[in-house]
Amino acid sequence: MIPDDFFTVVSSSGTSSFDDPWGAGSAKRRFDMAMMNELRRGPVPGKTDLEVTIALSELIDSELTAYGTGGGEELDDKQIAAALSALRAACARLGVEFEPPFRNFATFRTYWNKNDGYGSWQARREMVSALMDPILTTLIAMEDKTFDALAEPASPHSATGWPAVDEEVRELRRRFQTASTPQDYRALGTNCVGVLEALSRTVYRAEVHLRDGETEPPVDKTNMRIERYIEDTLPGPTNEDIRGLTKKAAALAHRVKHSSTATRRDAGISADTVILLANIIRRLDQDE
Repeated sequence: MIPDDFFTVVSSSGTSSFDDPWGAGSAKRRFDMAMMNELRRGPVPGKTDLEVTIALSELIDSELTAYGTGGGEELDDKQIAAALSALRAACARLGVEFEPPFRNFATFRTYWNKNDGYGSWQARREMVSALMDPILTTLIAMEDKTFDALAEPASPHSATGWPAVDEEVRELRRRFQTASTPQDYRALGTNCVGVLEALSRTVYRAEVHLRDGETEPPVDKTNMRIERYIEDTLPGPTNEDIRGLTKKAAALAHRVKHSSTATRRDAGISADTVILLANIIRRLDQDE
């Protein structure tokens, strides 16, 4: 994603370029305020918070610099306020602190007048750099980590379609992006267990899978519940291998969860395993 993606092109009549394919009238750019409102509430569908925050940070950096120096900014006071608010919310979801000392262009002017920026473009450039450079450096470093991103299923679907499971997987992916300490990696083990428990809660139904004389196992007995689902969905010796995957996935998750020296590799292997297991189990359900 790039800063231009926060704008739509409209003709002088107010129609979009899609509605005015021949470019009748002069075209201009319109800032996407709806996206800012959406980003403030949560991730934009089809985009990660990380890619959006990097592009939005670059846009805000450019706009503040333009306003504080020679002019030429595209946003107005209301729009830059919405952009700053959206960036603050998205950064918070990523665990990155962003608390600008002003909320729009007008308060930025007040800020620089109180902080030796009056009459000095260079001072204002330095103010913007001091605010935005650390954010961009942190976000780009986080993006670099996504090159060792978690496994994606072979399925053409981006999610299992089981809301509770997909929510746990999304949270696991989000936390993996920002993890950097043994404590973070140990916490990822807990997230992996959360995926397994959501899967256990979703696929096991007592009215179908409970045998006579048995007591329903609790949700955290993921091996028992998921293995019974596999046994009933895929009868015969073929299911033994998949049941074995369930045991290994649970063992890995709990080992990382309780490790005091967990590494990114440990957490990544465990996360890959539970994500792929969830998609394997979903495939059994789809082919049932």
